[in-house]
Amino acid sequence: MKNQRTCRASQSRSHELAAPSVVRRDGVPNVTAPSPSQSPRLDVPMLQIRDLNVRFRLADRDVYAVNGVNLQVEPGEVFALVGESGSGKSVSALSIMGLVPTPPAEISGSIQLQGRELTSLKKSQMNAIRGREIGMVFQDPMSSMNPVHPVGRQVAEGLRLHFGISRKEAKERAIELLDSVGIPDPKARAHAFPHEFSGGMRQRAVIAMALACDPKLLIADEPTTALDVTVQRQIVELVQELQQERGMAVIWITHDLGVVAEIADRVAVMYGGRIMEEGSAADIYSATRHPYTSGLLRSIPRMDRSTGIRLAEIPGAPATQLGVLSSCPFHDRCPMGDDSCVGKLPELESTGRSGHSSACVHLGNLAEMGEMWAEVAFDQFTSSTSSEPLVEVSDLSVHFPTRRKDSDGKRVTVRAVDGVNLVIRKGRTLGVVGESGCGKSTLGRALVGLVEPTGGSIAIHGEPIGKRRTKSRKAVQMIFQDPFSSMNPGMRIKEIIAEPLNIHSSLSADQIKQRVLDLLELVNLPADSAERHPHEFSGGQRQRVAIARAMAADPEVIVCDEPVSALDVSVQAQIINLLHDLQEREGVAFLFIAHDLAVVRHISNEVAVMYLGQIVERAPRDELYEAPLHPYTKALLAAVPVPDPGSTRDDEPLSGSLPSPSAPPAGCRFHTRCPVAIEMCSTVVPEFSEVAPGRWVACHLVESPLTLKGA
Repeated sequence: MKNQRTCRASQSRSHELAAPSVVRRDGVPNVTAPSPSQSPRLDVPMLQIRDLNVRFRLADRDVYAVNGVNLQVEPGEVFALVGESGSGKSVSALSIMGLVPTPPAEISGSIQLQGRELTSLKKSQMNAIRGREIGMVFQDPMSSMNPVHPVGRQVAEGLRLHFGISRKEAKERAIELLDSVGIPDPKARAHAFPHEFSGGMRQRAVIAMALACDPKLLIADEPTTALDVTVQRQIVELVQELQQERGMAVIWITHDLGVVAEIADRVAVMYGGRIMEEGSAADIYSATRHPYTSGLLRSIPRMDRSTGIRLAEIPGAPATQLGVLSSCPFHDRCPMGDDSCVGKLPELESTGRSGHSSACVHLGNLAEMGEMWAEVAFDQFTSSTSSEPLVEVSDLSVHFPTRRKDSDGKRVTVRAVDGVNLVIRKGRTLGVVGESGCGKSTLGRALVGLVEPTGGSIAIHGEPIGKRRTKSRKAVQMIFQDPFSSMNPGMRIKEIIAEPLNIHSSLSADQIKQRVLDLLELVNLPADSAERHPHEFSGGQRQRVAIARAMAADPEVIVCDEPVSALDVSVQAQIINLLHDLQEREGVAFLFIAHDLAVVRHISNEVAVMYLGQIVERAPRDELYEAPLHPYTKALLAAVPVPDPGSTRDDEPLSGSLPSPSAPPAGCRFHTRCPVAIEMCSTVVPEFSEVAPGRWVACHLVESPLTLKGA
């Protein structure tokens, strides 16, 4: 689809989705036409922001969230806004929508939508624009939907509000919109509630809500964060298709630079509330002229980059701006930062390439200085097949009975994990990948004893774990996806880290105190962190605390459940490098659960692919990534975004949603979505067998380690 970008700005709206006449802009009833002074101009950019400043006046300090932002979005253009959390991306977007509360915020500068100034509009006037002229997709679809109203009613709400149409007409249009964003059986799904939708379906429903009134501009704020790679690809391609059909402009806000490379025409990189670099996607990725952008790009785990190289780490974390900027906000983290960066606030200057500009005092020297983020090699690990088995899982099942009954009156049982076999080896990392709902987290929780297995066995050093799990809980610890929710907010960090020591060790109080300080040093946190509370830390710092707590009991295995999925790429790189270092220094093994296959490739020695409660393929990392055997593994790898604007995808995305684990399909569980399934797949369960040394797969079509029957 990227080869169609050049004509986006000139695309007509003749291909927009069919809609009732009541929702067209050229004759909408019950809506007063704007006066000539309010009418949008067609000879100006879709959105133009000039010298935007947003300051929050708090009780104890003033926070300068946005500091002199200037940007321009053309009609039909996809404009990406990237940067770390706290860089000002979302506040800028909320300012466009008029959703920044004033007070405590003070907003200055100009925001124009097709020549119409938005900052001076009254609340009622902005309400008429919000949703109708500008649509917004928020990061967390669950929190942006009302849990007590059906999805169809929420999609129809904007139509009734802006166009005054009847309830029946709005309902019909809502069903059409749900169908247009790929929600199956939209007529029935319109009556369902948000909690009955999967994460990907909720995001599709939110997109339908944002597009209901056919807006000119769509703002998508982190719309694919924490989604599976397959769902992420579906959402990206959906937005691309709808954008091209409707000819609307899109502002895509994200920290996922792989997605940006696929979808964006132009990119702006934000830091400290300012635009640090701006240009075409090709220039940003292949000819960057700012140290911050370069650091972000080097911190991404890439499928085409050596796994033996440490990811680039941008030291520290973004600082909260508490005053008017007078120096480059990035200078204290920059590898080129020196005295020339202090006392001067650099403005965007042309790099010599058309439309490409950078705000750096070293701009004239960047092209000659080469790569400023040094590549450092990891110590290479030996093959995972040669190391000693530490944990052995045999035919493990975890079933959850529910109160619901099926059509035969039998109680419905969710088969979260259904016959899993795997081995975790000493000092190695086993990556477990798969879509949400496939049973990855339940498998991890079973290993640490948070859920009781229904069947099968788990053995550590050959000794099966019984109901008395004190010993095994010391040996197997866990790092959760959201470190904040896994910590007691009323406890200090020293108490949180010491908790496993109080349970599993016989150390004295002074020894525990020293051990806590040693653990903080181990995860690169200052000693004074011990006296602080979880809310005083950033997301990456909290994850370091979680790692320190997991290491406190000297475990042999740590289960890492999506430990970096919600982190910025720069913080993600720090955590991945830290886990590598801990494994090298302490010899601990990891079960690394994730949906980001590029991250798993960088950190794992062996990879297991999980689908609907079962392992469908398991192999050494390099063999699995270079020559996947199972069609599901191939689909997951094909969905991984490539941070290269010149890349294209010829394969079809994985269709459909994960079937219910309470009623898995007969035969091969993947056959309902498999592009190469044959009749046998729907009736006969494939055997999970070793087709080559160290390579296990469950597929009827696998004939040899490198081929499928009939391929």
